[in-house]
Amino acid sequence: MADHAELMPIASQAVSMARKIIQQRAPVSVTAKGDRDMVTDVDLAVEDAVRDFLARETPDIRLVGEEHGDTGAPNSTLWWVLDPIDGTANFARGIPLSAVSLALVDGTQAVLAAIDLPFMDTWYTARAGGGAYANGEPMRCSAVTELSDAVVSIGDFAVGGGEAAEKNRVRLALLADLGARVQRVRMIGTAAVDLAWVAQGRLDATVNLSNKPWDTMAGVLLVREAGGLVLDYDGSSHTSESVNTVAVTAGLRDVIMDRLGRARL
Repeated sequence: MADHAELMPIASQAVSMARKIIQQRAPVSVTAKGDRDMVTDVDLAVEDAVRDFLARETPDIRLVGEEHGDTGAPNSTLWWVLDPIDGTANFARGIPLSAVSLALVDGTQAVLAAIDLPFMDTWYTARAGGGAYANGEPMRCSAVTELSDAVVSIGDFAVGGGEAAEKNRVRLALLADLGARVQRVRMIGTAAVDLAWVAQGRLDATVNLSNKPWDTMAGVLLVREAGGLVLDYDGSSHTSESVNTVAVTAGLRDVIMDRLGRARL
């Protein structure tokens, strides 16, 4: 798998463009996409702008975006995956926890990542085999090994569909279990931030009981390049086709996976 390092400046420019749009525009319209799911006019403006830019700069690479789906070169094994605003519910309420998430994926694994937090003056980049960086400075996952010292985030509750009730049952069981054992549990509302903060050592683990590539692929690469692990619910290595997204510092791998396994029973 090539690292495609020459495309890193394009990824960085794309999320920088997105940041400027988000910082300069407050949401005017909020439209329901489904049960408790929404999109704003700013989400759409960001995705349109980034799509146009990437289509010009990399016409031979597909793009999969949260709002407009899969477009571009249909036979390419390389694909950009974009969430124009991860954490739309936060953004629509003026909560400054949202992110632009862009990854370049080769097959089922990310090889480049760029995440920008427009309201926190922080951006993250990673390249497969090249490390992970916050504002240009190298970052590493935490060295926490005791569950009682850990700060762990949990992904949002599931909405809609027949599987939502079962996923939420597991979430509630996991929240109760970890809440009695870890230092703190957090629900931040954006998988991109969850994963970036595991990579940065601000969180020691995050458990997301879903795997939407636009939410996860960039952050997965950040965590791995910062020395952490990203797994599916069964302990297998995470890919774009995984069911769950569990990112964890190495010292907590066994205990977090054990608690997740118990919650799924």
